[in-house]
Amino acid sequence: MSLFTNSTMKKKRENSESGFTLIELLVVVIIIGLLASLVAPKFFGKLGSSRQKTAKAQIELLGQALDEFRLDNGRYPTTDEGLEALRKKPEGLPNWAGPYLPKPVPKDPWGRDYVYRSPGEHGDYDLYSYGRDGQEGGEGEDADIVSWK
Repeated sequence: MSLFTNSTMKKKRENSESGFTLIELLVVVIIIGLLASLVAPKFFGKLGSSRQKTAKAQIELLGQALDEFRLDNGRYPTTDEGLEALRKKPEGLPNWAGPYLPKPVPKDPWGRDYVYRSPGEHGDYDLYSYGRDGQEGGEGEDADIVSWK
């Protein structure tokens, strides 16, 4: 008679066959790490350009709201009134038919206020974001996104 019965041998075999070995887990982790190192730079590179595209789209939409304001009131909001004039009626404007934006004035994709000046140096108004670095000028992701180009 054997020391091990059929049932204990069966249990031992099932236990040794189930699960993954440490080497198998390490190989999977290394493969995932290699894939992440290839994909991550491409993904984060697109993140910066998507923020710039978002800023351009928001500037376009704000420009449309500013044009509606001008049609109703005969002028663009002053620099002092700012973009808030698209949401809240400034004093002395009997033809104001706003709000011209359905939601509060958005921040730029980097979390800062858009810069608005009227009259502007490049037209009736200048509307822009300083980009990722928050400073005038710059290149690439740090470049200013402007309404007049």
